[in-house]
Amino acid sequence: MSFEQASLLILLLAMLVLFSLERIRIEVTAIAGLLAGYALGLYPADHIFAGFASPVVITVVEILLIVQVLARAKLFDNLAARVAAARPSNFKVISGASSLAAFLSIFMNNIGAFAITLPVALRLGVALSVPRRQLVMPISFAALLGGLVSLIGTPANLLVSDALARTSGAGFHFFDFSYVGLPVAIAGILLIAVRVRYLFPEPDAVPATLAQGSRRVVVERSIPNASPLIGTRLSECLARFAIKPHALIRDGNFVFGPLDQSMISAGDVLLAEGGDDIFAGLAAAQALVADAHLHGQPPDFTRVETVVMPESTLVGSRVSSLEVFHHRGIAVTALSMRTPRIEGRFLDLQLSIGDILTLEGPRTAIAEALEESECLPLAPTASAEPALLTWRPFALFACGVAASAAGLHPEVAFAGVVLVLALLNHLNIRQAMADLNWPIIIMLAAMIPIGQAVANTGAAEAIAGWLSLIVPVNHPLSGIALILFLAMALTPFVNNATVAIVLAPIALEFARIGRHAPDAYLIAVAVGASLDFLTPFGHHNNTLAMGIGGYRFSDFLRAGWLLAVATYGLSLFLLALFWL
Repeated sequence: MSFEQASLLILLLAMLVLFSLERIRIEVTAIAGLLAGYALGLYPADHIFAGFASPVVITVVEILLIVQVLARAKLFDNLAARVAAARPSNFKVISGASSLAAFLSIFMNNIGAFAITLPVALRLGVALSVPRRQLVMPISFAALLGGLVSLIGTPANLLVSDALARTSGAGFHFFDFSYVGLPVAIAGILLIAVRVRYLFPEPDAVPATLAQGSRRVVVERSIPNASPLIGTRLSECLARFAIKPHALIRDGNFVFGPLDQSMISAGDVLLAEGGDDIFAGLAAAQALVADAHLHGQPPDFTRVETVVMPESTLVGSRVSSLEVFHHRGIAVTALSMRTPRIEGRFLDLQLSIGDILTLEGPRTAIAEALEESECLPLAPTASAEPALLTWRPFALFACGVAASAAGLHPEVAFAGVVLVLALLNHLNIRQAMADLNWPIIIMLAAMIPIGQAVANTGAAEAIAGWLSLIVPVNHPLSGIALILFLAMALTPFVNNATVAIVLAPIALEFARIGRHAPDAYLIAVAVGASLDFLTPFGHHNNTLAMGIGGYRFSDFLRAGWLLAVATYGLSLFLLALFWL
């Protein structure tokens, strides 16, 4: 093995570890890896930023711009009202909402499909008494499955098509992925819709103290004079009131000592954790009260739950430093955390990806703050952009899809859609560009030269040679099965675009060794990169779902293992049927 090959493999391994740990922002890791690759001599200077001009990156940017317009349309709100009026069963609601997410994901990125579908589904869940935990995870999985169907469904599909074009002169057609993706998506949606009702039963089917049906939150509340908590020992709070105390503050100082000796008094402040419905009941009974708003309650007062997105500027901040909210008169009243470690007071808590904040304040101010901080609201808020009550953006997007399916390059087709939307004043390009998910775009563009180096340095050939000693890759089905397995094994821990960039050169080398057409191998990479059901951090959708649905890490394993096994087997069968 040459120095270039060894250094590239070490670099890739280090980047994959950093991506999976989430300790450093993904765009920082990607740029650092890009510059390290140049320093190691893996590509020349004029190739360092070539990824930013890649048709793949340009297409992703265009799709994200279009999604911003589609997300403002109220067509799906009207659909939700009609569905609620029909009073369908829980299975129909879960499978229907999942199907909508999958359908949208065929034509836009997975996160956009998830973000558009989720508020509609949550409104349906409240109206029809469908538990949130039965809705959120299936929608996340369905958005991933829908991305399997088309060329633009996920960046991984665009990347393998670009790899095929560099090898054979022509990439995949728009719906080439559907031969495998569509049956897998349908089977996956039905399977998870059936299983989720047994994995996460109705809230009244489990004890309320387990908080299975509600989200666990951390709050800091004052003890009023008539509170039933007065005289209660901290050790008794869990059994009597279904809340777990973390700290008791009296006259601004912590009350230290054993829980069975610390007794709550009037005027104390309690930092505690429990179900959001439990705290709502205690507030209604005047057992715990929140601090009054500094400027009183404004006329447009509202309460909004919002998720800390991976690209949010709030990641790593403490509640006390959230000036984006504080200076607008917005109070952070509760926090649902992924991190179980709670130290200090409520204002000392540190935010991470997937955490959910409960905000109270002026409706317009909250909308502006969420836009500035790049957080996703779980309920509709006032927007700086007016809602669209027209079908025109959808028609224009459909024209772009049709043009791409007819053979026009996707980056050209969707550039035309962006232009027309801007000319019709549906899209403010300057504002929309500022609102893009830039960390993902930077990561994608930075990884492209590194992925090309895997092929150019001979690292792909070396890896394929090692694997051929274990698996007879000269037999096409064996090679495809191995590639599909590797993609599915990597994608729960790193971004699916990274998986596609790393594995595409290896897949092409497998095809060369076996003297087979590369199409099936590359589709196996794209499919495996999107079958991400086992962890909450492999894909942003799952990360958001964990916080929104109040899931544990083990919930993804319980819900995802059978889905992963079933989709692996079905994908392999369909690859053999249609592509070999």
